[in-house]
Amino acid sequence: MATREYEIGPEHGRLTLRTGRSGLGRRAGHDLTLEATRWRATVTDDGQAPAVEVVVEVGGIEVREGTGGVLPLSDQDRAEITRNLRKVLQADRHPTVVYRTTGVAEHELTGGLTVLGRTEPLTVTAELTGDRVTGAATVRQTRWGIKPFSAFFGALRLADDVRVEFDLTLPEKPGS
Repeated sequence: MATREYEIGPEHGRLTLRTGRSGLGRRAGHDLTLEATRWRATVTDDGQAPAVEVVVEVGGIEVREGTGGVLPLSDQDRAEITRNLRKVLQADRHPTVVYRTTGVAEHELTGGLTVLGRTEPLTVTAELTGDRVTGAATVRQTRWGIKPFSAFFGALRLADDVRVEFDLTLPEKPGS
């Protein structure tokens, strides 16, 4: 069987990140929904062991929604969150986050996630229904050496766990 390669990107669906808050001041902050707007995934199928590589541009992560909090999320809040995100992820030194599989099972991808130049194992659950694939993984920031963002002298903190979710429609044929 010939090797087939599929290219998937934002035109095929959504890749989102969901954050929570912790600390004594958590009621003041927002639970955020962020969306990766610039990313690509390459799926290589040689008939034996499919491989997946996902590359997300840190500069293409945008704030989509903020729930909770004392006040609604403002445009100024969104801009500040975006600046902080790029600072925490050191976008100038590490412009991408990369996930590469080492194994693919029926409902699970195993592989390595590289953030800030550091690769750690990560398991992603996935469900294929027809041409639609959905899935998720939980990324514990401190595992990659990231100190979760905090404000108000640590009273408001971003929760350590970030939920990454995807909902995609697969292309009909390789390269489409």
